[in-house]
Amino acid sequence: MSYINHKTRRHNKGREPYVIAQEASNSLDQTLANLNCNRIGLTQEDAQERLGYFGANQVAHEKAPHALVQLVSAFNNPFIFVLMALAAIGFFTDYWLPARHGEETDLTGVIIILIMVTLSGLLRFWQEYRTNKAAETLKSLVRTTATVLRRSSFSSQPLTMEVPIRELVPGDIIQLSAGDMVPADVRLLTSRDLFISQAILTGEAIPIEKYDVLGCVSQKSCDTDVTNESQLLELANVCLMGTNVASGTATAVVVATGGKTYFGSLAKSIVGSRSQTAFDRGVNSVSMLLIRFMLVMVPVVLLINGFTKGDWGEAALFALAVAVGLTPEMLPMIVSSNLAKGAIAMSRRKVVVKRLNAIQNFGAMDVLCTDKTGTLTQDRIILEHHLDTTGASNGQVLQLAWLNSVHQSGMKNLMDQAVIRFGRDKPGIEALGRYRKLDELPFDFIRRRLSIVVSEENRQPLLICKGAVEEMLQIATWVRDGGADFAVGRRAACGADGAGHSV
Repeated sequence: MSYINHKTRRHNKGREPYVIAQEASNSLDQTLANLNCNRIGLTQEDAQERLGYFGANQVAHEKAPHALVQLVSAFNNPFIFVLMALAAIGFFTDYWLPARHGEETDLTGVIIILIMVTLSGLLRFWQEYRTNKAAETLKSLVRTTATVLRRSSFSSQPLTMEVPIRELVPGDIIQLSAGDMVPADVRLLTSRDLFISQAILTGEAIPIEKYDVLGCVSQKSCDTDVTNESQLLELANVCLMGTNVASGTATAVVVATGGKTYFGSLAKSIVGSRSQTAFDRGVNSVSMLLIRFMLVMVPVVLLINGFTKGDWGEAALFALAVAVGLTPEMLPMIVSSNLAKGAIAMSRRKVVVKRLNAIQNFGAMDVLCTDKTGTLTQDRIILEHHLDTTGASNGQVLQLAWLNSVHQSGMKNLMDQAVIRFGRDKPGIEALGRYRKLDELPFDFIRRRLSIVVSEENRQPLLICKGAVEEMLQIATWVRDGGADFAVGRRAACGADGAGHSV
């Protein structure tokens, strides 16, 4: 059975391309044909069949291993290996050899070592097992759903219903609105003022506009050839799994789910064996130091005793006793109990510690900085300067920007918030309260700018436009330098004759 046309399964050199990148360059009809679906949604039977074929819509993530695996892993410690080797040697020298010669045996040292090793391992296992269970319980409390169009049969009308995200399949028709998380890689069918926050993938705090590609709009083109991942993130007619809807609404068709999504490929690349912590490296270093020290001391003691006393059997037993004496048997128990104590202290502060060895790293931090994609962000923009065309500080630029930001309707983005915040208590800003808003042209994907019309009492209306630099330069006809205005080119065909200021 194949739901997706062979075009979505092409391979390039050494790497399978993203399905969403291929479908972004196809027409909507071609995409729907490739997915063997239509705009009114799948039937419940078809959705269940596809779920069995494609699998659950979930990305790769670390799962808590079985309890027996966790128990064995708790004893996977170089220092414990050293102690177990010494316990075996102690059993040979203190029990097996004396028993053969009919002498008194003594297992006290062996028993102490085994008790310390057992308690250390069991304490580590119980703490990590308990915290893994707590983490799984917390995950089970989170239930995310998506709004989907489904039909009970081919002849029935589609119904809007909420289904768990893990049950989405390619070909599903979903509806997105402000606040929703995009549940899979989707191709937009229709959209209205849709802005998507891709911070989880790019680190950029400002939402970007997404729209369905319409052939009748010259500014939009579906002739897109994606050659790298950055171009995939810039595609305007697709939304990627894990991103969020900042504003607007849309209807979309699911193209890829689970590990076939862009987000799923990222998750797959980071799931696996973890690098050693500083604590792990420290334990390994101490263990190797003890082993090297014993490898040096035991032969030296053996040779000195053997040559001085002439009894090589006694010399060997004494050398082995020195090896046992060099090893601190209580160290694993002390380390495990202290780490467990730290984990308990963290749990009182609502922190779940899944790996005890992470406690030492966490405690060694003075400042913790987290980063998603390489640029540390506070999800906040700070306005530092307001400059004119010559690069000089200009108060009028700030005033125009403030008027545009404070009077625009709807949700204010981070740049607007930064301008408004910067303007507080600034000279001349309070006086701008005399301006009243006359009209507004919201931002859209054709004009690509937001315009506000304000006016003072009995004064000529003032149009203030805000948009990307290249968009504003394309429509600008005059530039103000000091008190003089200079022409910068012919007026664009779509420009108005009225005076205006660009910010």
